[in-house]
Amino acid sequence: MKKIAIVGPESSGKSTLARDLGRHGIVVGEFARPYLTDSGPGYEEADLLTIAQAQARAEDEAQILAEQQRLPMLICDTDLLTIRIWSEEKYDRCDPWIREQSEQRQYDLWLLCTPDIPWEPDPLRENPHDRDRLFGVYQAMLEQLRKPYIILSGDRQLRLRTAIEAMDRVGL
Repeated sequence: MKKIAIVGPESSGKSTLARDLGRHGIVVGEFARPYLTDSGPGYEEADLLTIAQAQARAEDEAQILAEQQRLPMLICDTDLLTIRIWSEEKYDRCDPWIREQSEQRQYDLWLLCTPDIPWEPDPLRENPHDRDRLFGVYQAMLEQLRKPYIILSGDRQLRLRTAIEAMDRVGL
């Protein structure tokens, strides 16, 4: 089974792309969204470890299910790299477990979404004014960790088409 991680700044089309790619396998949603919806948008640094561990568990459980059903792909609507960047941006540090897992968990391809679509307000979003800078942070981290990735930009259909073409090129 192949694993895809969709990453990028807030409001860059990640969840939409995950849903669009869902016909190719199982989608693992972003655990932070329901967690913060239930607990409220205020959170502490320790919450990021809780979120990261739950995200990893959800991904591992979905992978087992996908393998049992012989599905070809697991599509992750975030990864622990995202939580690492979130922690480093907000708290200038990251829990060692999150850091280690962000480096060790493997995916066949990361889809890095550019913030070239309009910002959609949401009470859980924090960074409407520096999405381009954050995009650079994501790209630098993927480069630093030597992760295989492509950049997606443009409208919804172009992003989907580019993602599918890239997945085909790497045998997904």
